[in-house]
Amino acid sequence: MLCPLCKKSDSRVLDSRDEEFFVKRRRECLKCKYRFTTFERLEFPKLRVLKRNGLYELFDHDKMARGVRLALEKRPFKTCQIDEIITNIEQKIVQTGKKAITSRDIGEIVVSELKRCDDVAYLRFISVFKNFGSAKKFQKEAEKLSN
Repeated sequence: MLCPLCKKSDSRVLDSRDEEFFVKRRRECLKCKYRFTTFERLEFPKLRVLKRNGLYELFDHDKMARGVRLALEKRPFKTCQIDEIITNIEQKIVQTGKKAITSRDIGEIVVSELKRCDDVAYLRFISVFKNFGSAKKFQKEAEKLSN
């Protein structure tokens, strides 16, 4: 682990906390005494995603997380809660046990998680995911939620 200040690799762990989806470590650089925090999380196996155009690409955590963060933008969620939602989605994707998954399946997992968390974020995401072309489609989806 490189010190963010002096870029030396010698550090010691001062405190370590196991969270549900990651390990949080407080470290101190042995050279410059700078203290910093690291987060360690499990790296998921390489997963291929079959896109709508028929091409495969590697699963991109950042791309999926960006879509979820956009849907939850300006909603009453703390960063740690959003990170937990993203981790839940990623775990559900991995739990499918597939080495390749369709982008549609990933979208459905995201939709179900957002629906559970926040109606507005759900509507934002599904309007893009299902490519709503009119306000009527959006209105029908909103009415489904209120019923």
